[in-house]
Amino acid sequence: MTELQRLFNLNTVGAIRVAQAVLPQMRARGEGKLLFMSSVVGRIVLAPGAAYAATKWALEALIESLAIEVAPFGVQAALLQPGPVSSGALDEVTTYTLPGDPYAELLDGDDPRDWMITPEQVAAEFADAAEKPQLPLRIPIGDPARTMLAAHRAAPDDVPFVPAAG
Repeated sequence: MTELQRLFNLNTVGAIRVAQAVLPQMRARGEGKLLFMSSVVGRIVLAPGAAYAATKWALEALIESLAIEVAPFGVQAALLQPGPVSSGALDEVTTYTLPGDPYAELLDGDDPRDWMITPEQVAAEFADAAEKPQLPLRIPIGDPARTMLAAHRAAPDDVPFVPAAG
């Protein structure tokens, strides 16, 4: 629970605090752009990352609402959604398992490092987004993110997910 609270404070609450700090000036000017770093796991969940994904899903919901609320003031809000980034954060991922964990086999899937983009790619697409006159609400960052989100959109909602036998 301590780690979950830390993740929410970092990924969700921290982003909202930054927005609260700058919104009064943006409203007064009648313009501004708020860009928030979300993740593809703010739209899809990849096991066993439920805790991290929950913080990004919460951020997505808050910023979607914020975008609607601030639009009349000339302020735009957008969520940037990279997939795995080779920032070092995934080099030694903290996993939480119990002895005899029935979900341990879920960890034996694809290595996210196979899909990583560089921090420079993220920075370049972030800068491109900041330069756009009109921001979409969600901006996938990198080809892996665009591929994963497109596959997610194409999948029917009424079919249960069953992992491939490995």
